[in-house]
Amino acid sequence: MRLPLAATALAVLLSACAPNLVQRGNLPDPELLSRIQPGSQTRNQVADLLGSPSSIATFGDEVWYYISSQTQTIAFYEPEVLEQKVVAIAFDGDGRVKTVRTYGLEDAQEIEPVARITPTGGREITVLEQLIGNLGRFSKQGE
Repeated sequence: MRLPLAATALAVLLSACAPNLVQRGNLPDPELLSRIQPGSQTRNQVADLLGSPSSIATFGDEVWYYISSQTQTIAFYEPEVLEQKVVAIAFDGDGRVKTVRTYGLEDAQEIEPVARITPTGGREITVLEQLIGNLGRFSKQGE
């Protein structure tokens, strides 16, 4: 009885450490992507061929982004990015494809967030000052 129980416990422990692969995003088929030629297709033709983009540029030239990533997580560790691809399709003023560019994980840049504090008006008070300041503020309705 102990041997099957020990084998089951070992199997559960080992399966918890197995890597968890997750694929996210919309990466077009390379064969379909090779059909897109600058100056030939319009936005509608690109959408029919590749589907809707993951994101569209907010400012500047109109650029459609098809973004895909594959991550691996082992147990409780932070996920590790194994592969990341971004296809950027830029359109000219007439709505025709201007450029098609592909970026990989090697093109990514680390972004360091700025750790600034936004100043606020007034002064900071302690918890004790907050408690004492509230004494006497509460009264019955109608008094």
